[in-house]
Amino acid sequence: MLQIYCGDGKGKTTAALGQAIRAAGNGMQVHFVQFLKGSPTSELEILKRIPEITVLRCDKDYGFTFRMNDEDKIKITQRHNQMLSEAMDRVYQHKTDMLVLDEFFAAYQCNLFDKELASRLVFGLHDKTELILTGRDPEQQFLDLADYVSEIKAVKHPYEKGISARAGIEY
Repeated sequence: MLQIYCGDGKGKTTAALGQAIRAAGNGMQVHFVQFLKGSPTSELEILKRIPEITVLRCDKDYGFTFRMNDEDKIKITQRHNQMLSEAMDRVYQHKTDMLVLDEFFAAYQCNLFDKELASRLVFGLHDKTELILTGRDPEQQFLDLADYVSEIKAVKHPYEKGISARAGIEY
């Protein structure tokens, strides 16, 4: 089945993490792939302690997409393609019951991975593995394929008051 957590609100990754922990608690093998993220986050510390969950993410923090230079875009695209290939291998070797592709839609929209490879993975897994995609503004083709779509809407956020992201809350 395909689950999508989308929208402009806080909590898409948090919802996907909750699903991953729930699956691991039931003995499922979870592969959690984070596109565009390379800086330390609090959830990584707890995920390291759960043997049923593996995490794959960027090898460094490339920053926001709108601040990346051409060289950074080339490097992050190469890394993302490696991550997609590894995820595909794990699934086809039956080493993953649940695959989470966090910030999938941002990477997809910004052409920061091979879209054909990504589409083959998503459309090929639909009935084989529980698949979770997160991010803003998913394309209709993904919404049509999805079994669950949860839209997280921003109504109010501390950033509007000038409050920066806080460790343990936003990262």
